[in-house]
Amino acid sequence: MPSLETSPRETSTTPTSKTDDFSVVLGGPLFQIFRRAHLSGDGLELLRRRVVVITLVAWLPLLILSLIEGHALRGALKIPFLFDFEANARFLVALPFLIVAEVIVHERLTPLVRHFSEKRIVSISETPAFKAAIDSSLRLRNSVVLEVALFAFVYTVGLWLWRSQLALGGSTWYGARDGAQFHVTLAGYWYVWVSIPIFQFLLLRWYFRLFIWFRFLWKISRLKLQLSAAHPDRAGGIGFLGGSSYAFGPLLFAQGTLLSGLIANRVVYEKLPLFSFEVDATACLLFLMLCVFGPLFMFLPQLERAKRKGEAELSLLANRYVFAFSKKWIRGGAGETDDELLGTGDIQSLADLGNSFSIANSMRIVPFAWEDVIRLIAVTAAPLLPLSLTILSPVEIVSRVVKILL
Repeated sequence: MPSLETSPRETSTTPTSKTDDFSVVLGGPLFQIFRRAHLSGDGLELLRRRVVVITLVAWLPLLILSLIEGHALRGALKIPFLFDFEANARFLVALPFLIVAEVIVHERLTPLVRHFSEKRIVSISETPAFKAAIDSSLRLRNSVVLEVALFAFVYTVGLWLWRSQLALGGSTWYGARDGAQFHVTLAGYWYVWVSIPIFQFLLLRWYFRLFIWFRFLWKISRLKLQLSAAHPDRAGGIGFLGGSSYAFGPLLFAQGTLLSGLIANRVVYEKLPLFSFEVDATACLLFLMLCVFGPLFMFLPQLERAKRKGEAELSLLANRYVFAFSKKWIRGGAGETDDELLGTGDIQSLADLGNSFSIANSMRIVPFAWEDVIRLIAVTAAPLLPLSLTILSPVEIVSRVVKILL
């Protein structure tokens, strides 16, 4: 695997410089801290160690302090620690998936960027602009100021938002309300000042990376791309961008898990009806789909133009070929014997031309298919399925599934 931190290789003929270095993940102060702490290699190695250490720092002290204070198991508390669906889903499932997503995104997005040059989608004349888009994205990814700003945001707005909108009232393992005062427990102090900020920082850092990817694709979409309506991927040759959506699957699953935990706490402990969260869940799904697929809509104008141009050119070519074919084999003197007709490649060429026209006619004007959207919706919504147990028993669920299948 080539080093992702070496100097870029310059070339005057093809736009391949720095495409091996492009990654929305390998950079920034936190990545450098992980490297120095031996929690990551230059290419995001040591994933298991990173997952274990970060998860334990965020979750284990909460368990230990809750046990010491007698807040871990059921008792007089409204929500004991081990029965807090939100906290445990956040730190034992969503947090590890946020970390795992780094490796998946890096391994899948870096080759996609190389495709722009390897497949000659970016023309030679656009090489300087292509390099500039990569350089700009790498500078933004490595920005110390922006990560420090995220850190400050988490300890100000992030904590205020959690305490005012997400924290549950009543007697919980992290605190209890006494009139207008909210008394935080020992576990609560770690939760508020360490665990929550860790999770919020990693999550906001992911949205920052999505912005970098969005910005990079926006710059590429403004270049003069060499697209072909007859390309077999039915997306002008950039259908590989649809594959970028699957790279964000772990991130979307983490978001679905967080939403599931939030809803579960309110359904179980505040006795709110599950269906009262239908709008919230739908809005969350739509927002996440927009984050992943929204950047790809920026290629719509060029794809639409390539489709119209390709259909017109192939239609003209088809007319010329069909007239020539008819003149030669139908109205002309050729093909008087079966052997002549069977031995010619003209019919196969006519069929190939028909296939090309069919591909151009069915070309998509966005570089992804509905199947991609449906699959990612399923990945995001999967953590919400256990919530059905709050309104149906396992036996009822199995019975309904059997009735549907039979």
